[in-house]
Amino acid sequence: MIKDIKTALLLFLVLAVMTGLIYPLAMTGIGQIVFPHQANGSLIHQHGRVVGSSLIGQYFREPQYFWSRPSATSPVPYNGAGSSASNLGPNNPALAQHVAARIKALKAADHAGKGPVPVDLVTSSASGLDPDISIAAALYQVPRVARTGGISIVTLHRLIRENTTEPLLGFIGEPVVNVVKLNLALHARYVTAPVATKSLTKGPPS
Repeated sequence: MIKDIKTALLLFLVLAVMTGLIYPLAMTGIGQIVFPHQANGSLIHQHGRVVGSSLIGQYFREPQYFWSRPSATSPVPYNGAGSSASNLGPNNPALAQHVAARIKALKAADHAGKGPVPVDLVTSSASGLDPDISIAAALYQVPRVARTGGISIVTLHRLIRENTTEPLLGFIGEPVVNVVKLNLALHARYVTAPVATKSLTKGPPS
């Protein structure tokens, strides 16, 4: 019996060292060597400081920037410390009310906007931190951003293309636009050529 206990303890220690020490250290080392950017959170640096992550969205309100998806995180939208969804089912009347309010806000921000509003601009993601929107959602916002930011539509279309991630292996998933990267590219232009408009309307409800 004592022999069995010793064997069990030895096996426990070996497995504890392998799975609790050797394996994590090995995976961390491989990640830092092979995928250092991804392993460290896909952080975005500007002028020597971290301004965000390409994996976590941010809440943009000013009309001269592209708006992200609605976020249901609490107490503020895009709270990285509290990822959460709204948990509203498709048959819940509250969901329809939220969608209607978001459509109204988008229309109010751009009276010249035409066509149906892309669904991802009026529905929140499961995490509340989604950094991406569809190409249709980005293109829908181009007229507003061009008018309020003084950026040509041609330039905005180019920036959208430059910040679009294509499907994995060319067919897995859909192409998406990273709003954080796109707005950072826009901001760089605004710094060199300040926006003329002074009146900033509120962004869409979260």
